[in-house]
Amino acid sequence: MTSSWTWEYSGYDPKQERLREALCTLGNGRFATRGAAPETDAGPVHYPATYGAGCYNRLESLVAGRRIVNEDLVNLPNWLPLRYRCRPADGPVGDWLTPDHASLRRYHLTLDLRSGVLTRHLLYQDGYGRRLGVTHTRLVHMGDPYLAAQRTTLRAYGWQGEIDLESALDGDVVNAGVDRYRELANRHLTGLRSGVDRSGALWLSCRATDGRLRAAMALRTAVRPLAAVSTWFSGGRAAQSCTVPISRQRHVTVVKTAALHTTVDGPAGELERDALDSVTQAPGFAALLTSHRQAWDRLWQRAELSVPGEAGRVLRLHMFHVLQTLSPNTATLDVGVPARGLHGEAYRGHVFWDELFVLPYLSLHFPQVARALLGYRHRRLPAACESARKAGHQGAMYPWQSGRDGHEESQEVHLNPRSGHWMPDHSRLQRHVGSAIALNVWRYAQTSGDTDFLHGPGAEMLFQIARFWEGAAEYDSSLARWRIRGVVGPDEFHDAYPDSDRPGLDDNAYTNVTASWVLARAAELAAALPEARRSELFEQLGAEPDVPEGWEAVSRGLHVPFHQGVISQFEGYGELAELDWDAYRARYTDIRRLDRILEAEGDTVNRYQASKQADTLMLGQLFSPAQLAELFSRLDYVVDDETWRRTVSYYLRRTSHGSTLSSLVHGWVLTRLGGADAWRYCEEALLSDVADVQGGTTAEGIHLGAMAGTLDLVQRGLTGLETGADGLRLHPVPLDEISRFTFSLCYRGHRGIRVRMLPGRLGIFVPSSRAGPLTVVLPDDRRVVLNPGERHWYRLPRPES
Repeated sequence: MTSSWTWEYSGYDPKQERLREALCTLGNGRFATRGAAPETDAGPVHYPATYGAGCYNRLESLVAGRRIVNEDLVNLPNWLPLRYRCRPADGPVGDWLTPDHASLRRYHLTLDLRSGVLTRHLLYQDGYGRRLGVTHTRLVHMGDPYLAAQRTTLRAYGWQGEIDLESALDGDVVNAGVDRYRELANRHLTGLRSGVDRSGALWLSCRATDGRLRAAMALRTAVRPLAAVSTWFSGGRAAQSCTVPISRQRHVTVVKTAALHTTVDGPAGELERDALDSVTQAPGFAALLTSHRQAWDRLWQRAELSVPGEAGRVLRLHMFHVLQTLSPNTATLDVGVPARGLHGEAYRGHVFWDELFVLPYLSLHFPQVARALLGYRHRRLPAACESARKAGHQGAMYPWQSGRDGHEESQEVHLNPRSGHWMPDHSRLQRHVGSAIALNVWRYAQTSGDTDFLHGPGAEMLFQIARFWEGAAEYDSSLARWRIRGVVGPDEFHDAYPDSDRPGLDDNAYTNVTASWVLARAAELAAALPEARRSELFEQLGAEPDVPEGWEAVSRGLHVPFHQGVISQFEGYGELAELDWDAYRARYTDIRRLDRILEAEGDTVNRYQASKQADTLMLGQLFSPAQLAELFSRLDYVVDDETWRRTVSYYLRRTSHGSTLSSLVHGWVLTRLGGADAWRYCEEALLSDVADVQGGTTAEGIHLGAMAGTLDLVQRGLTGLETGADGLRLHPVPLDEISRFTFSLCYRGHRGIRVRMLPGRLGIFVPSSRAGPLTVVLPDDRRVVLNPGERHWYRLPRPES
């Protein structure tokens, strides 16, 4: 990196190319293209790919002797291919040039975050001193979400002659971006058709094998100087080629403009005609670049989070990728939050609980996008209710992995690449995803003041999730408590008790406490609703008006296990064996995926007190220590500061951090506690994708939850920001390494509120508008009312030594 707005790589490094391609992905919230060089084909080194939000397909595979069906985010036709070779006037025709060609002398990538532009410089030199300079400038248009373009400029140094050019649109692609999935069926596109229209633009249309997705892409290739063009078709590839003169005084420019239309955009029309209309009516590259930069300027104004230094550079990259995956363009689509962005095929492009880490940021900057993403969950509420009914439950049982239609898409088996074994996958028992959705519903409404949403779709989701938890809880008379059995917690390592033939665990603390929170909020909302709306909802639920009383009772009586003076991750956790952590670190160095290591040894992580990621400690990310104490008090347990500190210390020693979310949560929790190691975990969260700390996983797609979570750590974690009907609450928890920053936010009709943190000082500015006064609740519980156009500075108390 050379500035806070650019991300740069020098030198060609085959081992790093896939990582760079993921981190240099360009997108606009509707579709994205990985940052692959246009001269390259998919293979072990490179993986060019384009993904559309919500573009899924289902395929059947034969794995480990059983037939399974998987849904995947589809790798769509590749619009990037561009080949070129030199025809010197005084020599033979050269090879088609690629980044791994022996004549490559310079290779440099620059990702401009401010304008959303990727530039790649290459310089080739043959044995006679003849050089060819190549510059690719690429964008995926943020203003017109159907368009992408790339301008390539070729310059000759020390020679003259001709250049052969070949521009293509390639539909002969498969999903091959994740090595672990290599035994799964991967050819999603069929019915490939291609052609050329009267303007010379190529088009290609296809459908997914299950027939529910159709896509069309059109490509306009403009070459200067002008030349006669040949068009040809081969299989799923449509291409155009020409030969043009080149010299030092006469460089060659090739502009590829692509348009993508899919059935995800709405009612299927003539997709080929739509794509051709988009591409033929698109302006030239210079005009596209200008309007694209203007669209990004508007985004950055609303997304402002300014942090100085290296941390600020990384945070800006994280913002960039969040906005490329989930922009205002996304708000028009029926899509959720893809855990790995639109950057790769890991997790098959599915929607998990990662929105729990993403929506807080979006709600404070792009509330219309947050509402649209919650709308994705609301439209799948009937499917969640049907899943609950089939499992013998009431209410809504949301899937752990979701995709196109809201049914459970979690895999049935997963591959341990260390042992080569396919193992049963019980991750679908992570029922806590419903609580994550309910939390986002509530917090979006508290931030936006969107009562229409809360009383409408929000109440429907919240009540059905509460009904699920009430029905899933079993009363244990021996404890005089309600218990939730047979689940898997956020840890993910533990999916059964040792030697048990029944998957699932009992009374996962995180699951039970968040279920209690959901039930309490549902009862609170039921009491606050207008009578007519409340009656309508309970009639819709087929429930009696006294149901909220049951929610209230269960919310106060759920069982939370303890052992050794700490909160137990689940019932019986403290009885598991202790692991020799030092021995395993010495033997394997990287033990993040301890579950795979133990399985390859013929053992199982279910026997040990060893967690993949924050589980119980996730409660400390969602709730402040004071809120936690209140939650447990409501359950008639005492969790004071000392108990919580013991709990944090206990699990810190027993966590392998096999997820990028783990360091984020631990950094957040320790920052709130003023822990000495807080920055260590915060820094790892910042660098998790940049440095690919998981050892190759970022190349398969960035970790969107971790990226958005670092932004939220700064804007809400370090400021103690809470939103509610009574105003903005601020209770900063300073972190020396990020002690100065500024961000803007939207809150209940106010747009562009600026918060500034300095060492020992906190400032808040309310921009001029027609909105009413803003109430700010300061750390000493003092209320300050600011009118539009006013600002207030508050001197922070010195931390206790």
